Amino acid sequence: MSDPFSAIAAIGVVPVISIEDARDAVALADALLEGGLKVAEITFRTAAAAQTLTALKEARPELLIGAGTVLDLDSLKAAVAAGARFGFAPGYDPEILESAKALGLPFSPGVMTPSELGGAIRRGVRLAKFFPAGVAGGPRALEAIAAPFAHLGVRFVPTGGISLETMEDWLKLKSVAAVGGTWIARTEDIRERRFADIAKKARAAVTRAAEIRMRTK
Repeated sequence: MSDPFSAIAAIGVVPVISIEDARDAVALADALLEGGLKVAEITFRTAAAAQTLTALKEARPELLIGAGTVLDLDSLKAAVAAGARFGFAPGYDPEILESAKALGLPFSPGVMTPSELGGAIRRGVRLAKFFPAGVAGGPRALEAIAAPFAHLGVRFVPTGGISLETMEDWLKLKSVAAVGGTWIARTEDIRERRFADIAKKARAAVTRAAEIRMRTK
């Protein structure tokens, strides 16, 4: 799919990854792909983010790569230059959103309130990150926040506090395009090169998402 957000919605789950050493990028990608997970959100929480994106773009172009935790213009520009095909942020920053639009990068800001969501929608957003999902009221809160905007076609990627066990609580909501989570490829697992475990978690997440979608469609 040419639209990265449509591809993410089709998969149903996005691994949120904080990687410390870009030399682990290819092994990480291979683990995700082995598990059938063809998307990765590389967060700009470490100095290795841009280099990791570059390595993934060059070595594993079949992996849909994006940038996460994009908090400033420098990170945004670095992500685009490194080959990111989409961007996520934990909060709503109109300047970042407009700059991403100018750079041609599909971008999903974080929202937690109707006011933030309304502002994002006015700037053309139709996919927003609901963050931090676990402490912002859970699925019931998102369902209530989303309801007045449903006719506009806005959808969400709830992230923060979600696990394999709680995926269904979110994915059964019509407004949820996918869930994001760190449990699939944790920083410590990458650091310790537990790539077989990452592949196993990726496969479980993809399988679980598909099962939920089949039951709730």
